[in-house]
Amino acid sequence: MIVEHFSVAPLGCNCVILGDEERGRAIVVDPGGEAPRILARLAELGLRCEGIVHTHTHFDHIGGTKEVQEATNASNMIHEDDLFLYEGVQMQLDGFRAPFRAPEVAEVDRFLSEGDTVQAGELEMDVLHTPGHSPGSICLTLEGDRPIVIAGDTLFARSIGRTDLWGGDTSQIIDSIRRKLFSLPDETLVITGHGPTTTIGEERKMNPFVAA
Repeated sequence: MIVEHFSVAPLGCNCVILGDEERGRAIVVDPGGEAPRILARLAELGLRCEGIVHTHTHFDHIGGTKEVQEATNASNMIHEDDLFLYEGVQMQLDGFRAPFRAPEVAEVDRFLSEGDTVQAGELEMDVLHTPGHSPGSICLTLEGDRPIVIAGDTLFARSIGRTDLWGGDTSQIIDSIRRKLFSLPDETLVITGHGPTTTIGEERKMNPFVAA
């Protein structure tokens, strides 16, 4: 199994590539920009992207989606509660007074819900609905020698996602983390939406926003 993540675009969204190297199939999570770089890395790894998954649809997590989707014909997936944000990218940018127009977005092929799975080859991830940063925020769990959760902007190293944006809710995000993410094993690697990785155990003990 291949698990890679790297920062893309000006706001440093962590794009994640998960690959079944034996079958040459992959899932890309949060292609926030720099689509040529993402596509080049897939080619270097010998992987064909079959699915594009968004942990949420803020503009910094979807900027490269259409270009990656057109190049790979991968299925594009979001949670339906974030559709208003996905369709309102220009509204988001206007709110930040960003001096550029929104990228054209790809069609949504599948809405993801709690308990769904996303698969590429033998690689399979489970979907957790973790609202708070946005109404349709999700996290993805992956079993293996070491469990992994792709947390998007729900949980960061010693921090949590901001809740002052469209549809954000502080009580919801804390509940999502405590009930769902903190139910995962301590050794679970947390790949965050921005910044460094962490573990569930570290955040359970040391995160000032949600530590027990």
